[in-house]
Amino acid sequence: MSRLLHVAVARYEVGVIDGFDAFAAKFVRWVSEAVDAGAELLLFPEYFAMELAGTGGRLDQQVDLMQLHYEDFRALVARQARLHRVTICAGSYPVRDADGQVRNRSLIAFADGRIEHQDKLTMTRFESEEWHIAPGRGLRVFDIGKAKLGIAICYDSEFPAIAARLAEAGAELLLVPSCTDTLAGHHRVRIGCQARALENQCYVLQSSTSGSIEGSPSIDINIGAAGIYSPPDRGFSDDGLVALGALDHGRWLYAVLDFERIAAVRSDGQVLNFADRGRARLD
Repeated sequence: MSRLLHVAVARYEVGVIDGFDAFAAKFVRWVSEAVDAGAELLLFPEYFAMELAGTGGRLDQQVDLMQLHYEDFRALVARQARLHRVTICAGSYPVRDADGQVRNRSLIAFADGRIEHQDKLTMTRFESEEWHIAPGRGLRVFDIGKAKLGIAICYDSEFPAIAARLAEAGAELLLVPSCTDTLAGHHRVRIGCQARALENQCYVLQSSTSGSIEGSPSIDINIGAAGIYSPPDRGFSDDGLVALGALDHGRWLYAVLDFERIAAVRSDGQVLNFADRGRARLD
């Protein structure tokens, strides 16, 4: 089986929409565009679905509104993945769990219609202090046939231990849906992504929100670009950039990833970051 994977990474521009049907139509257009370009794996950004909450209100009121649409959103993502026979990581969505806590949840839907999730583990100050979103627990690795992948939602990408745990569990690809409202925030995530690609000798995909929704307390300002990163090693570019989108334009960023190259550098790279982890003596 070929281990070449065609990926599409979104720079998603948020905007004011008129209800779930309008959001669903927009999502379908985005998916169709990527599929027409040959994508087999599609990555959307963190909190992109907060368009559904509209403008105004408090953060808790927006979260309450989002719960009304969650099952429809989940079904929409699964239906599009099954229809097009692709894998879709649907960014993230604030979900109120049975314990009453709200968690930042990334859904991933597969070609056979299955849908799984990964919760964000580490909250930003905004999420914990103002939005009161609770951290999730546990990490999962998903096998999509051509590769195994893990998800590190935005801020989670800035912590080496999270990506290391996923890589040690078999992940060769890290998906990073992000939502940042400053240029510094975007670069923190980008630097984290590139560092994780180097440390774990894996591919990392970074998706981002862009644009603004005036009056929205959750996604009023969005600054970011899509990026696709690799180890800077034999068989890859010297700077570890597979593809890099612009901050001010673009929708999908595309690339073909070769996971045989990942296997090659992990076993016989110029350096062996993945194998050498933990070998340094610190005493």
